[in-house]
Amino acid sequence: MTDRGDPLARIAAALERLAPPLLDAADWLNDPAYVWDGAARAVARIAAPPLALLKGIDAQKDAVTANVARLAAGHAAHDMLLWGARGMGKSALLRASVIAAQQADPSAIALVQIAPEALASLTGLFAELGTSSMRRFLVFIDDLGFEDADSTGPRALRSWLEGGVEARPANVRLAVTSNRRAILPRHLSEQDDPINPRDAIDDRLALADRFGLSVGFHACSQDDYLAIVAGYASEHGLDWAEEHALEWAKRRGARSGRVAWQFVTELAGRAGKAL
Repeated sequence: MTDRGDPLARIAAALERLAPPLLDAADWLNDPAYVWDGAARAVARIAAPPLALLKGIDAQKDAVTANVARLAAGHAAHDMLLWGARGMGKSALLRASVIAAQQADPSAIALVQIAPEALASLTGLFAELGTSSMRRFLVFIDDLGFEDADSTGPRALRSWLEGGVEARPANVRLAVTSNRRAILPRHLSEQDDPINPRDAIDDRLALADRFGLSVGFHACSQDDYLAIVAGYASEHGLDWAEEHALEWAKRRGARSGRVAWQFVTELAGRAGKAL
């Protein structure tokens, strides 16, 4: 029994009440996806549109789904960089590809998304995933970018991708999305080096070159945009008109899969339907 008259005992009891319970270690074999923020949190369901509804990116879809399927089967597979236009389905395609691979064997592969503030702890994640030899993992870093002054982050990522002593284990591949092909910002001043103007550019591109599969996404045409709207609207039983979809894109200043989905969300809301 705790001695209520002992100040040390009272302090110890108070600290026990304040301390959060210890988290159970992640079971890397049970769930379809996880979020890593320095510790693992299981995700019971991956949210993504069906692959058939991702229109206007057929070549990109073929490349990414084939690579994810190889990883799930335990075959040689690439680290992936998906770069380019905003809203064109880069992260949605990665999630949907993992779902497709899990349909054949849910235990074969899991998606692990890295929280933005947890990049520095990626080595610890690799150490955990490397012990789960029965399963493969696609580690997903969404919308990655580094500031001009950040030299540590890009160097660490290069080491994880290729050749470093803390490189990702054999059952893990990295998938990164970025609006920039080089991931790092580029400037016209890179051309101004009077000694060797290629050096600065090559250093910037060295990180992107570490990815075995680099897939570009570009702003979609009007026809592709309307095809995306048509697919979503048909899937959810919504009536729509081309002129309204085009007016929506015009007001948003862009045509993309994201803008198409936002238009369909508006249609569903007006019709009193949930998505």
